[in-house]
Amino acid sequence: MICGRRVRAQRKSALDSVRDREKRKRRIQYNPVKPPAFEYVRPSSLDEAVRLLADPAKESKVLAGGQSLIPLLNFRLAYPRRLVDIKGIAELAYIRRDGDRLRIGATTRTRDIEESDAVAAALPLLTEACHWVGHVQIRNRGTIGGSLAHADPSAELPAVCVLLDAELKVRGSAGTRTASANGFFHGFLSTDLAPDEILEEVAFTIPAAGTRWGFREFAHRRGDFALAGAACTLRLNRDGVVEQAVALVFGATPSPRRSAAAAAMLHGNRVTNEAIREAAQMTRRELASEPAGDSEQAYRQELCEVMLVRALTDAVNEGASRGVAA
Repeated sequence: MICGRRVRAQRKSALDSVRDREKRKRRIQYNPVKPPAFEYVRPSSLDEAVRLLADPAKESKVLAGGQSLIPLLNFRLAYPRRLVDIKGIAELAYIRRDGDRLRIGATTRTRDIEESDAVAAALPLLTEACHWVGHVQIRNRGTIGGSLAHADPSAELPAVCVLLDAELKVRGSAGTRTASANGFFHGFLSTDLAPDEILEEVAFTIPAAGTRWGFREFAHRRGDFALAGAACTLRLNRDGVVEQAVALVFGATPSPRRSAAAAAMLHGNRVTNEAIREAAQMTRRELASEPAGDSEQAYRQELCEVMLVRALTDAVNEGASRGVAA
């Protein structure tokens, strides 16, 4: 009797094992992979890429570093029929100084910008911002053009571009045009790019020698998307009076936002702790004037105020030792 029960148990176990294998085979055979089906093309020139994007029947998407688009595909939040991979286009990857301009190609990796001596000398603010972009693995793949085209409100590189009013060079089937970073972002994950256009270059005007800067952000963990952040540039005269001020916050609004009130308040005055707090409070009031959101939005607005206080304080206290080189 015991032997018979043992045999029946073994047979049942073997049968269950066979059934499990069959189930696994069916899952592999019938279940699709994470992203939806798409055609993959890898052009070797910018002109070829533009021609591919101009085909309306394909509903193409540009693939640069893939750090934003690939997760969207995996979650099936994007359904392009064709991916146009521009990473193989050599003419889009460069960092070069051109007089008072620093020009960066759209497919230049964040890590390359972070480690560039030319960037560190001309735009140390940009170098600092790159340190905060995700983890090193993300920076090794992600590109400046991809970050700007994706337009995440918590992203660091769009914030710096708006702060410094970078000039963006765009190529499309209608030709080449330039756009100001201040008008490029239209809201959450929305930009000025047409479906057949590619961001080609980001050009920064190098700030005057001695320009001070600050950059701060807050995230729950290192490498996470920022809940809120702030950046600023200050130029003081010999008497310590502000000749030029630009302040910006990001994370609490659909796109990075300059604070006109903070800049106006600081201009022509000495930067004291009281002035910094007042400028940050005015910025928060600007944010609060927008349509009311949930409690998280209010929390992000409060964080923006705190981050701006810290960024402005950094610019004043540390600016003399880390300003832009001549």
